[in-house]
Amino acid sequence: MNYEKLAIPDVVLLTPQVFGDERGFFMETFRHSEFVEHCGDYTFVQDNHSKSRQGILRGLHYQLNQPQGKLVRVTQGEVFDVAVDMRKSSPTFGQWVGALLSEDNKQMLWVPPGFAHGFYVTSESAEFQYKCSDYYAPGDEYSLKWDDAAVGVEWPLVNGELPLLSGKDEAGMAFGDAAVFA
Repeated sequence: MNYEKLAIPDVVLLTPQVFGDERGFFMETFRHSEFVEHCGDYTFVQDNHSKSRQGILRGLHYQLNQPQGKLVRVTQGEVFDVAVDMRKSSPTFGQWVGALLSEDNKQMLWVPPGFAHGFYVTSESAEFQYKCSDYYAPGDEYSLKWDDAAVGVEWPLVNGELPLLSGKDEAGMAFGDAAVFA
């Protein structure tokens, strides 16, 4: 596994070594000892799997009192995955990084606790799977506005069309009004 720190160094892009032949492929998707060495000592307690069609944007989500680190990957299709630093004490507070994750590149993204996270489906559909370092807590859920100018995420919108959002994400908060981590 190759571990690449992105422009926000706490966010790490993981690229597995893939072994393939005419029968298909094999790859290791997680090894705890290497993950601890390159990303930190986290324990995963919940796995999630979603499927979405093209143009769906989910996010930007975070939990404040029970922050979740997320190790995310795409097993079908392609998404543009984004992490926004919500840690006020961080030198990259309010900045974002993004990566195209797909079934073809088989890359994963580590989004540590303290970040808002979201993704936009660029392919016809996508299946998105991720491990979480804490449990989902419905009363502790926050949504940062996906297109807040203060953050300036450059989403690769298909045909320039606005994304489809949930009601919760439509009502996302502006970065200047959002609850942040210390």
